Amino acid sequence: MTSDCPKPIAARPSGPLTGRIRVPGDKSISHRALILGALTIGETTVHGLLEAEDVLATAAALRAMGADIERDAAGCWHIHGVGIGGLQTPGENVDLGNSGTGVRLLMGVVASHPITVRFTGDASLTKRPMGRVLDPLAQIGAEVEASDGGRLPLTLRGARDPMPVTYRLPVASAQVKSALLLAGLNTPGRTSVIETKPTRDHTERMFKAFGAEIAHSELDDGCVEISVTGFPVLSPQALHVPADPSSAAFAIVAALITKGSDLTIENVMINPTRNGLLTCLQEMGGDIALHDERDIGGERVADIQVRSSRLKAITVPPERAPSMIDEYPVLAVAAACAEGTTRMQGLEELRVKESDRLAAVADGLAVCGVRHRVSGDDLSVTGGPVPGGGPVATHLDHRIAMAFLVLGLASQNGVSVDDGTMIATSFPEFTHLMATLGADLAEVPEAAP
Repeated sequence: MTSDCPKPIAARPSGPLTGRIRVPGDKSISHRALILGALTIGETTVHGLLEAEDVLATAAALRAMGADIERDAAGCWHIHGVGIGGLQTPGENVDLGNSGTGVRLLMGVVASHPITVRFTGDASLTKRPMGRVLDPLAQIGAEVEASDGGRLPLTLRGARDPMPVTYRLPVASAQVKSALLLAGLNTPGRTSVIETKPTRDHTERMFKAFGAEIAHSELDDGCVEISVTGFPVLSPQALHVPADPSSAAFAIVAALITKGSDLTIENVMINPTRNGLLTCLQEMGGDIALHDERDIGGERVADIQVRSSRLKAITVPPERAPSMIDEYPVLAVAAACAEGTTRMQGLEELRVKESDRLAAVADGLAVCGVRHRVSGDDLSVTGGPVPGGGPVATHLDHRIAMAFLVLGLASQNGVSVDDGTMIATSFPEFTHLMATLGADLAEVPEAAP
């Protein structure tokens, strides 16, 4: 887990970013690969698993519940599953660190198993509300004892006789959808989720790969119902995890806003439910090209070439939010370097991420001298020369830290963040990898006493 000792980091104005890199494996797929592997009888192998703290916490949780999970010397992960219904009550608290994805997906799994698990996490995770996932899981029959506001630490008692439900998502959320579908694996009959807006479909794709019976149907009102049939026989898989587009986003924006840059990021997932940022950046005039498009493990991937570009402001509609919810902080950075005022609409989901990201982004922009305005759940950013500044308060949020370090590369005086330790939760190699491209990043030395 991340250190208790903050490590401030500074990014200084940098020359061109050039080269070819690979960013770590996709976090969403890595979590799901571990979980479905643990629910399979036999050995599942995973190449390219994201070895960051969030994913490692999910692996440790599954081990505590009886799955045999290990990494070999070549970096391949081997998961010997216990089968659907085979998980056991762990002997101690299950600590998910900073991982909101991990805890919500695992709560879905536990909800339909007759076991009891006490979930906890770090200072950031224990502030995040869990009611949106706990409420539908209670309909299945799970019982919850939670801290005030449905927050961690909480104890979840899975249902002995889970009941299938049809649940309409009040707010678009891939995590809530996935938790319910995972609960449906050990529930008789068909468990269904109705989406009013499309969200990431990694769970459905991976269910199909493992052999679960998953169905989609369009309803008369234009919504989509996703259903899973309980008690499937899952087949072990040999999986290859593509590069995480949410991690690639930082290098992509860094190359666009740093003069003279020409960068290629290899093997990046371009799932259409995750392509909102690329769409925005191309609308802004970003020179972005996809090469060698191909399929890996049911996901579309490509090598992404990015050249520095003169960006122009756009308006980002609210319906695009589900396809880029994690990328708004770095889009705000691109907007700070664009001509005109970029308007991002419908960002209410940002308020319940690792931090209140809407407030954190606005505060960081203010520290860096960027003109901006928050109106309700909308954010407007006016581009121009960025003075820089710091320290930007990261609020234990890895994406806030990385986004403002990227801004520092194209600023006049550099940008510092108050803590970079939490970057390890999703992208441990970030500072090293960016430095290999030519970025000037370094830890801030402690002041002399």
